[in-house]
Amino acid sequence: MSLFKVLDISATGMHAQTVRLNTVASNMANVDSVSSNAEDTYRSKQPVFQTILEDSINQPASGVRVKEIVENQAPLKMEYNPNHPMANDEGYIYRPNVNIVEEMANMMSASRSYETNIEVMNTSKQLLLRTIQLGQ
Repeated sequence: MSLFKVLDISATGMHAQTVRLNTVASNMANVDSVSSNAEDTYRSKQPVFQTILEDSINQPASGVRVKEIVENQAPLKMEYNPNHPMANDEGYIYRPNVNIVEEMANMMSASRSYETNIEVMNTSKQLLLRTIQLGQ
């Protein structure tokens, strides 16, 4: 495998982790949002990754891409709060199904994966530079 191919694979990994970090940020930003019905309530989102395959030999060697971003179908949190301005006729408000602890773990994992891809790129760059220096 070419070292240039390694750089491409790392770049796709960094892009995927950036999308993951952005969805985590969106989930965390909406953790305290409320609604008067279940249809309008924010739902936690998660990216789904897919391996990019080599066209000619169908082997996983070209990186990763974001296939889609799916909404978590876990039940929403219903809270009885009849004095809230967003309460429905029965006095309930709906809160998102965002688990802040899970989101923090996802953020740490995505951040470390991003850092690992940077290290792979830096190591590949150093190997390429040393290869060039061999010819001098």
